[in-house]
Amino acid sequence: MNTIRFLRRQQGASLLVVLILLLLMTVMGLAVLRGTTMEERMTANLYDRSLGFQAVESALRQGEALARATAVAAVPSSGCSDGVCSLPDPTAADRWLDSGFNGWRSAANDLADSNTPMPSARYIVEYMGMTPTWPACDRNVPVDPLCLAPRFRITAISDDDGRSAVLLQTTYNVQ
Repeated sequence: MNTIRFLRRQQGASLLVVLILLLLMTVMGLAVLRGTTMEERMTANLYDRSLGFQAVESALRQGEALARATAVAAVPSSGCSDGVCSLPDPTAADRWLDSGFNGWRSAANDLADSNTPMPSARYIVEYMGMTPTWPACDRNVPVDPLCLAPRFRITAISDDDGRSAVLLQTTYNVQ
């Protein structure tokens, strides 16, 4: 008789507690899922940037090889020809920032045989002159032969396809 009276006094409190705990576990599960998805996106972005950086680094090396092979007499008097450009106009916008600039040279993909999908890259080699007006060159007596060597600015950019863009630039002194 006592047990029947005890069962009648139950109001469903345990059901309410279990439902609240189930709701909390669901919210925690969704938070963990969201965090995992975000970490996966960050990893993919880092991977894309790393591949783009490697492609641009390779393009810079190809640009340095082109600068070594380019005689100063072969530099166009104005504009660009096959990736080699004349002295930049100091009053004009930088070539690599101009979306209409079409003097880029496509870089060869060094990992073409690999299973890794490398982004394509392109580069330009800009002749920067031979005068000893570079920093510290005017203070050297006698003038350092490197100050009189032709200098080139090499700019490389990855074709990011809307994912990760990488642009690198270096000044190369032909010795």
